[in-house]
Amino acid sequence: MLEIFLNGLLLSGGLIIAIGSQNAFLLAQGLRRESPILVASICAICDVLLILAGVLGLGTVIQSNETLLEIARWAGVIYLSVFGLMSLRRSFKTERLKAEGHTQKSVRTVILTTLAVTVLNPHVYLDTVILLGSIGAQYGDQRGYFVLGAATASVIWFYGLGLGAVKLAPLLSRPMAWKIIDLVICLIMWSMAFSLLQMDFVKIL
Repeated sequence: MLEIFLNGLLLSGGLIIAIGSQNAFLLAQGLRRESPILVASICAICDVLLILAGVLGLGTVIQSNETLLEIARWAGVIYLSVFGLMSLRRSFKTERLKAEGHTQKSVRTVILTTLAVTVLNPHVYLDTVILLGSIGAQYGDQRGYFVLGAATASVIWFYGLGLGAVKLAPLLSRPMAWKIIDLVICLIMWSMAFSLLQMDFVKIL
């Protein structure tokens, strides 16, 4: 039970922390104090709904077919391995995460922009619906613990980033900080890929 929860927590956390348009936008909103709680809430809710859609929808389809189950397992192994490699490569770069300053936005604009950077990002579907959804579904009756762990990671990250943006911005703008974060993400992704190789999904089901 705890192990499944932690798997969901670590896997979702590793995927969500990676620098992207969604995180950059949330950080910028927090720095400018423009509805950071609203933005974080939208991001978290969308993330949880997409994970649930994957676990209850796509996951069910995959779970009913052993061939698809094996395909999902190896696809997960490959994806996690490549993702870890990409994080490792990013750790050698010197990119900085910067929030671009511009004029105050209306609440409606903030909502629409947040939805755009969330639902129009193809990586969101790869990470939540396909990867987290298919892996979570393979825990059978205990998949709820995986979803809870993944949802917990989303809530902690989005609210933590939004509310702590002012204090975190100087740290996150430093290349060394993201080098460390990317290295940690790499280790998490590779450890999860290894755990998939060791699991017997037929017994879990």
